Amino acid sequence: MIEQGQTLPAVTLTQLTDEGMQTHTNAELFNGKKVVLFAVPGAFTPTCSNAHLPEFINLSDKIKAKGIAAIYCVSVNDAFVMKAWGESQNAQQIDMLADGDGSFTKALGLDKDTGSFGGTRSTRYAMVVDDNVVTGLFVEKDKEFSVSRAESVLEKL
Repeated sequence: MIEQGQTLPAVTLTQLTDEGMQTHTNAELFNGKKVVLFAVPGAFTPTCSNAHLPEFINLSDKIKAKGIAAIYCVSVNDAFVMKAWGESQNAQQIDMLADGDGSFTKALGLDKDTGSFGGTRSTRYAMVVDDNVVTGLFVEKDKEFSVSRAESVLEKL
């Protein structure tokens, strides 16, 4: 598993925008800026839709006021699903990034096999990334939701 102080692995993420499908490299997403990235096991799932994403939406201004350039939400879903989920949640303040094949999640060592429920998914976590280096990492224990909450991350900034 990636650790605080390590550089993020060079893996691309996708995003469907009004301009079409975008493929983002680490350099585009993380170099020269401080960002918050949080990951959810799946778009449209209960905790993710009822709490995790909405909390980051509600606190996005306060988080960005702490010097955060962007807030990224990542899930092992395709870019079409991530765009639809973001739109359904009015998440204009959050960049909804897709890890369609799970390569980013696997490279971080934060993947989990959910079997017939959904296959490879991401562990629930949040991280602070400063110039492509993890400066804060908040990984949830299985079936818990506390350290990766927006309020918790805001307190650590």
